[in-house]
Amino acid sequence: MTKFLLTYTGGSMPATEAEQAKVMEAWGVWFGQLGAATVDPGNPTAGTKTVGPDGSVRDDASGPTGYTIISVDSIDQAIAASKMCPVLAGGGSVQVSAIHEIM
Repeated sequence: MTKFLLTYTGGSMPATEAEQAKVMEAWGVWFGQLGAATVDPGNPTAGTKTVGPDGSVRDDASGPTGYTIISVDSIDQAIAASKMCPVLAGGGSVQVSAIHEIM
């Protein structure tokens, strides 16, 4: 099994409490579908800063908006799981990266 980092970018925020509840339910259903493959369900992220090689720091509006870590047999399985991710329904995207554990 390989761990994969699913990084979310973009996506809309629900406007009402009812819409928020519906979105949270969709995430719960998705995590239920992933089952034991979920290593870390993750969290939303915000306020991204990028540090350059010269030590400079800049705001990064294109930074990730959240993440999840899953463990599956192949990148194809990770991609298939990502295609069901609720962030896509909100107009966001999912980047799939294999984690190479060296430490």
